[in-house]
Amino acid sequence: MFKNLRDKIALSGFTVLAIGIALLVFTFISAYGFLTASLEIIATENLVQTFGEALAPLIATCIRIMYLGVMGWIGSLITIRGVTIIANAPKVETAVPKKVEPAKEEKPEAKSAEPEFVVMPLEEIEQPQSQPQPS
Repeated sequence: MFKNLRDKIALSGFTVLAIGIALLVFTFISAYGFLTASLEIIATENLVQTFGEALAPLIATCIRIMYLGVMGWIGSLITIRGVTIIANAPKVETAVPKKVEPAKEEKPEAKSAEPEFVVMPLEEIEQPQSQPQPS
């Protein structure tokens, strides 16, 4: 089926990439459906009852948001792995024969006519010690 290892690696890379993209598409479709759902505002005079009725949908919404975040994160990781597999697949060597060039004789390098400069930092230069003058 596959002629060499590169074809197998490329197929696995494209498979992983397709799975990652499918997860990302599913996540974005779920997020769109979640965001287009109608929101109902609860209005009552009893504050305790209002908090009780509002907290349950809020907790469910937080769970859905975390689910979408984790799904997006996993989808992007899988997509990155697929791209890495495809990019790092071994290169196929072509059967083009290389031209053999005759060996060139090495010529000694000619020295330039410019003088060479030696730079010594001031810290390395020895300073003469001055003797104290008798008075």
